[in-house]
Amino acid sequence: MKIAVSADSPDLNAKVGSRFGTSKYFIIVDRDTMDFEAVVNPGASTYQGSGVQAVVLVISKKVDTVLTGYCSPTAIGHLTANGIQVLAGVVGTVGEVVQMYKKGKLQQQPGVKSGLEAGVNKIDKTTLIHALSNSVNQIIRLLPVLTGVVLLIGLFSSFISKELLSSVFSGNIAIDTLLGASLGSIFAGSPINSYIIGGEFLEYGISLFAVTALIISWVTVGIVQLPAEMAVLGIRFALVRNAVSFALSLIIAILTVTFLTIIGV
Repeated sequence: MKIAVSADSPDLNAKVGSRFGTSKYFIIVDRDTMDFEAVVNPGASTYQGSGVQAVVLVISKKVDTVLTGYCSPTAIGHLTANGIQVLAGVVGTVGEVVQMYKKGKLQQQPGVKSGLEAGVNKIDKTTLIHALSNSVNQIIRLLPVLTGVVLLIGLFSSFISKELLSSVFSGNIAIDTLLGASLGSIFAGSPINSYIIGGEFLEYGISLFAVTALIISWVTVGIVQLPAEMAVLGIRFALVRNAVSFALSLIIAILTVTFLTIIGV
């Protein structure tokens, strides 16, 4: 039997992570032998979809139980649907809580949803506090993004000239669209940054085909995140998904701009 514990560091002495989706690690512990594997949570560094990535990772490790601080009702629903027990509201070190679980001393904390209760729409004090805390954390996380957007605009205007872009983008629709998709696949960061760069490209006279392909591939293709995706979902799936997404970014960009041209936008 394997137990997944959200954790702040990769060992049994680590504190249990306060949030399932954004904890830095998951410690996968064998209940009988106490052997463990520390796995990096790919969702810890993302702003969106962190819970989904954590759920996929845990399910792929074929665990039987999850021990964590807070776990959203949506994540609990996905985990329990795959036969995984979820105990939230857990506090202590990884080693301590696993021992408590083995002795049957670990109980679901009051006000924390688990199992079938995750589908019941009830609002209590604990849930409200978690929701408010989550909102505050999201605002704090967005501040660096917003600051980065301002800096990105300044850097782009200072160091990227129209002549430089003209030398890279030839004006050929096919080549420019391919180049835009390639740049979007390589660049990393918040999707908001793709809108800023795309807007600057348009201001400098770059084709809308290239800009559209850049934005689509930025969101759907992740060369930088590819190693983490391969580790969680498998090498073949990750490579095929990224290749298909890249090809679709070209097709969608062409279809989108063509449609806008037809309707006169």
